[in-house]
Amino acid sequence: MPFVLKKMFVKQKQRAFVFLIRELGYTQKEAQRFIAKGRLLINGEIMDVSSREIEGEIEFITFEPLTKGLKAYAEYENFVVFDKPSGMLIHPQNRYTPYSLIDELKAQYGRDANIAHRIDQETSGLVLCARDKKSEIDLKMMFQEREMKKRYLAMVHGELKDELKIDAPLLRYDDEKSALIRMVVKVDESGKESLTYVKPLKYFPELNTTLVECSPHTGRQHQIRVHLFHVKHPIVGDPVYGQSEEYIVKYLDRELDREIRVKMSGAKRLLLHANELEFEFNGKTYNIKSSIDFEKVCLENMRLT
Repeated sequence: MPFVLKKMFVKQKQRAFVFLIRELGYTQKEAQRFIAKGRLLINGEIMDVSSREIEGEIEFITFEPLTKGLKAYAEYENFVVFDKPSGMLIHPQNRYTPYSLIDELKAQYGRDANIAHRIDQETSGLVLCARDKKSEIDLKMMFQEREMKKRYLAMVHGELKDELKIDAPLLRYDDEKSALIRMVVKVDESGKESLTYVKPLKYFPELNTTLVECSPHTGRQHQIRVHLFHVKHPIVGDPVYGQSEEYIVKYLDRELDREIRVKMSGAKRLLLHANELEFEFNGKTYNIKSSIDFEKVCLENMRLT
């Protein structure tokens, strides 16, 4: 497990954040953030005031990444790209998460390496990662300023004959009483501007599904999933959008039988793949495409055996 509780001894009284800077090499911002997150304990109790002085025995929850051998798909001087498998988290959900992509990145490229954007756990495909802090800032800004062209592949229900421009605002519901409502994004006039272009690639009449390419102009949470559901072509294998509340709860509780999932959603996993990234960085143009045969992946996951 990457999060480890480390016992440490503070010989001379000093401010908590100063100790972490000196002892573990964090920046002041990192040290203060980790303390605020409750990762420093004294006598088993969280101490979350970074300016408070500490002395004697303390415990600190440190992140020690582990590798399972997943290699970067493409490697450059300032960044790397992983072709993430479906089911892998980008970041830990909590300190008990056993493994995520950030483990591989930091284990192989060091503590300053960081992920520049996110894709859902069940979405497979390209994830861009910075190798240093300056590149991280620059790459994240490119996503924020919409200078990063992203293309996804998805298998959707039904026959889609024409290209679509889906211009529908998205709102993430926030209700503390319902974990289910908190995770659901819906088309809503009061939501944020959201735009996705969809192009049909191949229709499978025996399955009544269509392989499509999606180009999101904006980068809202679950944007492609919600937009395709909105136009009555939900993604095959989506365990949330287009499903009943009972089904969604079973999925979230990890109690959903694989056979029932295939019957209800059409596949064992969400059939969405981040297939291509195109951008300009430090005066050079990059066009990186996944090597995964996504059509084959779709057909394999739409079968029970």
